[in-house]
Amino acid sequence: ADMTHLQAGLSPETIEKARLELNENPDILHQDIQQVRDMIITRPDIGFLRTDDAFILRFLRARKFHQTEAFRLLAQYFQYRQLNLDMFKNFKADDPGIKRALTDGFPGVLENRDHCGRKILLLFAANWDQSRNSFIDILRAILLSLEVLIEDQELQINGFILIIDWSNFSFKQASKLTPSILKLAIEGLQDSFPARFGGVHFVNQPWYIHALYTLIKPFLKDKTRKRIFLHGNNLNSLHQLIHPECLPSEFGGTLPPYDMGTWARTLLGPDYSDENEYTHTSYNAMHVKHASSNLEQEASPKPMKRSQSVVEAGTLKHEDQGESENTQPLLALD
Repeated sequence: ADMTHLQAGLSPETIEKARLELNENPDILHQDIQQVRDMIITRPDIGFLRTDDAFILRFLRARKFHQTEAFRLLAQYFQYRQLNLDMFKNFKADDPGIKRALTDGFPGVLENRDHCGRKILLLFAANWDQSRNSFIDILRAILLSLEVLIEDQELQINGFILIIDWSNFSFKQASKLTPSILKLAIEGLQDSFPARFGGVHFVNQPWYIHALYTLIKPFLKDKTRKRIFLHGNNLNSLHQLIHPECLPSEFGGTLPPYDMGTWARTLLGPDYSDENEYTHTSYNAMHVKHASSNLEQEASPKPMKRSQSVVEAGTLKHEDQGESENTQPLLALD
């Protein structure tokens, strides 16, 4: 019984849920963890930078205590970080790119959990200002957020739900979602992260997002596929899976509209500064740093506020910017 400290702080209900759903057995937790740890020598090509009990335990939970699977996930977790070093170079909330994504609400994280104790993450796709946030920075902000959240043992057991609202997401915005970056996201979330995803819900998706989804389906495991729900504009089908009491009004829920700064403030704490202050300091500094600081540049226009019409944001802004990815735009399908 010396091992129960690994389950410290868990409610009896959650411990029972872990036993029933994840095959978690307090009496042999240590042996399970050690058996995964013993497999590390089979992959000398990978640097396992963290191997403590609590860390390995989250991989066992994510794979229902199937040791080989848990080890495979652990190996992929570090391999993904090894293969994408630049993504994890300054993997902190105050990294300028991550901070900008968080400030813009990528991802949103609801305070309360759903009726199954799962944490709800929100993405409002139309708020993606492509002149301000690279897709990679948004992905980094999501991975960092999950990294922080997964410290919570209840969430290791109960998992997460992701709701993506595609309302007003333009075709032009969608054309930036190339297969290579989507594959990077799927690898990072589905194949390399120790979290249980209880469901990924698409809401108000236009036809071109549906087309996109069909293209990435081959990269999805069957288990993932079964958990992706395309609701279109039918909120009733969403409410059957996530109760309205757990949802903000954007999704027909009874909670107030989601405030984009909520999670950024939680993560950045005192470092968080609101949008206005923010645009005058680090945002401009980043643009000006490399150029000669003359006054014209100092007075560069502030990024658009979220409330401005999406049409404006989608069409007038930086029309002339070349594709930042050198891969082919996804939707040029012939």
